[in-house]
Amino acid sequence: MEDDNEPEQNSWAHLPDVCLRHVFHWLDDRDRSRAALVCKKWSCAMYSGSLWRCRTITFYGQPSRARTLEFQSALWYTKKFGKYLKRLEVKLSNPYNTPFIKKFQVTMKGLLSHLGKCNSHLVSLSIKYLELDCLIWKNVVRAQFIKNLATFLKRMSKQLDYLNLKGARITLEEGCELLNSLSSLTNRSFISEINIEDFFSLHLSVYSSALFHQTMSKFHSLTILTFNYNCISDELLDILQEHSSHSLCTLNIKCHIHDPHGQVVSGMSWANLAKKAPKLNVNFFFERVMKHDHLARILLVEIPVRSISLRSCYFSDPDWTMRPTLTNLLPAYWHGLQKLTLELNNDHELLDNELLQLILSCKRLLFLKVWAFLSVSFMERLLENRAERKCILTTIKVRIYTAQDDSTEEERLLADIYRKFKYLIDSELNYFVITYPMV
Repeated sequence: MEDDNEPEQNSWAHLPDVCLRHVFHWLDDRDRSRAALVCKKWSCAMYSGSLWRCRTITFYGQPSRARTLEFQSALWYTKKFGKYLKRLEVKLSNPYNTPFIKKFQVTMKGLLSHLGKCNSHLVSLSIKYLELDCLIWKNVVRAQFIKNLATFLKRMSKQLDYLNLKGARITLEEGCELLNSLSSLTNRSFISEINIEDFFSLHLSVYSSALFHQTMSKFHSLTILTFNYNCISDELLDILQEHSSHSLCTLNIKCHIHDPHGQVVSGMSWANLAKKAPKLNVNFFFERVMKHDHLARILLVEIPVRSISLRSCYFSDPDWTMRPTLTNLLPAYWHGLQKLTLELNNDHELLDNELLQLILSCKRLLFLKVWAFLSVSFMERLLENRAERKCILTTIKVRIYTAQDDSTEEERLLADIYRKFKYLIDSELNYFVITYPMV
């Protein structure tokens, strides 16, 4: 008598390797380990390098028995499959005390040491939000972690193409030590993308540091650089022009209210860099830097700006007004600006006309995100101009602040506007508009 289960067994037994690997791709570590016990073929699939090329390892800060296994599993994974890794992301989530940080440092020491010995494929490394300036990082633990990371970066410097240390918050000397590790073998580095946003501790005037300039001169093929405005100087722009102008495509620059940003940078330095790096686009992200005189010192007409984000983070300050920025500064980028984000608590000034005029003057503007006090009629005027092809927006995301508890009337008007332009919105726009009480 024929076994009813035999056709099913045969179908799985003869499943092509590529399909089997695809199934394993969607399983977590525990399910993969269990599946590998089924037969030799499935066990071989478990050790397929394509399953282990990318990895995110998260260390959660909440104390629990389950969380303690994260440290063990991180080392287990590295020893078993670390040789296949091409992209590694390490996340440190809400560390709560010094013993946890010590355990994290010891685990990372073992993980990085093993990877440094067995891996020859790693091209991408991300370890974000370490916040090494927090008190739970005791000096000895902190110094040991930086030493281990520097050693690892030195070993991987010839193959690493992407490094993200956003939010490390370390001293100038420690930061330069880590960056120098990428070039310590050959005295120059060909890594293409670096994210050092919030890499240095708050309040540091990195732009005046000869050590930082010497460090950055060792990078010779940068395509994307993400960093803070407190690093910008004529010297840095000259270094980028000399060593990376042939490859440089994107500068992402964050300017925070607590970072020094009063340095004078020459428009000529920006112009020279833009001339030598014709593919260059610059994206600015301003956090509570809203005063016109501060912005005017930074937003020079020579900069090839593609994106600007201005966020006041719900703070309202009667000492600054947005109107001069909208009418005098931002229109200078009419030919290149593609993305505009404004999150403003402008309860003391209405900006409908100025904002609409700016949008219409920016001929390449595709993305608009605005959280601000606006009248509902602004949306109707904007959509009318979009329908008449006076602008080319493809994304419109607006949060209309209102000082009223009850925004029923505003919501009704927005619904009428949506119905009026439904044909346009549904066919051509990524559109999301709501009212938001600010009381």
